Formats: sequence, structure tokens, C-alpha cells
Amino acid sequence: MAKTRQQKELSVKQLTEVLKTAKSAVFASVSGLKITDTDELRKNCRAQKVSYIISKRTLLKRALKDAGIEISDEALKGSVALIAGAEDEVAPAQIAAQFAKKRDVMKFLGGILEGKVIDVSMVTALAALPSKKALLAQLVGTLNAPVSGFVNVLAGNLRNLVGVLNNIKNAKSNI
Repeated sequence: MAKTRQQKELSVKQLTEVLKTAKSAVFASVSGLKITDTDELRKNCRAQKVSYIISKRTLLKRALKDAGIEISDEALKGSVALIAGAEDEVAPAQIAAQFAKKRDVMKFLGGILEGKVIDVSMVTALAALPSKKALLAQLVGTLNAPVSGFVNVLAGNLRNLVGVLNNIKNAKSNI
């Protein structure tokens, strides 16, 4: 059933809001995707607090224009899905990439990162990055390494002192 003008305006308003609040977004072609696959993708997106919206290209283009994002008409072809994340910049690309590995039907069309349009190669590179939590864990480990090394050196000196004192005690008891 066709949407009324009011429903279309509401859809554009919702899409614009999602695009304005998103740290990153991925556009993917979902032509030929089965409903069960779409449901699985929605479930994966929901689990990581990522929006998944399938919309008409004309409504999506209007929402992009309202959000102040310029994108070429050639970038959006076929049935387009918008996968947008407001918390993690990498999550939308990772979810789409993991899903696309299993399904040959889904193809990247481009994306948005911090309000700027990115091409397919950048989306693929973004999907290869570790998540924000993993990057923070790596940073903490890197910052902690010198401190833990220093503690190990100090503990080594104490162990050596205890070893020397123990050897002196054994030497005196053998005499």
C-alpha cells in the first residue's frame, strides 16, 4: 500500500534525526535479501544499539539533504538499507561486513563518518578496525605496560635479595 504524504514526511523526519545523531552510517544494497535474513540483521543491529532502516531512495535523499549531507545520486542504487550508529563509529560497518560475508546479496554502497561521505573502500577499512571497547582496552594495556614492567623490576630486586639472604643462611648452617 502506498504511503500518504504525511507518512512520507514523518519518515523523512525520522531518517533526518537518525542521520544527524549518527556518528557513522553505512548504505548497503539489499536487493534480493530474504525476509529471514533481514530479521537476523535487525536483531544483530538491535543487540549493538545500531539503527537499521530500509527506505525509499527518494525519501533517504531528502533526509540526507535535510541533514546537510551531500551525496551523489549514483551512490544510492537499488533497495537501500541505512545502518547507523550513534554510540560506536565502527559498529555499523562491522555489523554490515559480518552479515555481507555470509550473504552475497548484500553490497556496500558507501557511508557517512562524522558527517562526511565515505566511499566503499573506506567503509571496508572501517569494518576491519577493532571496536571502540577493544581499542580502549589496547590503550589501557599500552599505558599500563611501563608501570607493570617497573613493578616487575622492583619485585625482581626483592626476590634476588631474599635469594641472597637465603643462600647466606644455608651457607652458615652448613658450617
